[in-house]
Amino acid sequence: MEKKKFYITTAIPYMNAKLHLGQVYEFILADVMARFQRLAGYDTFFLTGSDEHGQKIYKSAASKGVATQEYVDGMVADMKRILKLYNISNDSFIRTTDKNHEKIVQAIFYKLKENGDIYKSTYEGWYCVIDENFLLDSQL
Repeated sequence: MEKKKFYITTAIPYMNAKLHLGQVYEFILADVMARFQRLAGYDTFFLTGSDEHGQKIYKSAASKGVATQEYVDGMVADMKRILKLYNISNDSFIRTTDKNHEKIVQAIFYKLKENGDIYKSTYEGWYCVIDENFLLDSQL
């Protein structure tokens, strides 16, 4: 008989700064759930990773005087060290700069575009880098 499947993932943190306690707490909670499901007999897959795109990351790298990829490589190494320190049992670690990830995202993007769900238009507004959010004039 085929085992029931259980899939769990965490949010993938931006690599603009070192992990904070809240992120580590999320990894621990996901790890506890993954271990429990494995013990319960489920075919469990636990995914985590890093988001390596965005203005915050570019600004953090620039403030250190290093190339963006060099900066995130160091941040990811530190993140993996912390995951190992806490004995997090993830099955896979995805980086948004991985070639396979980029290929899959592009395939999804073009499919959405073909379906008319993504289209070219214009948008004018304010963007807050700290909040990672577009703001209306009424919110300023």
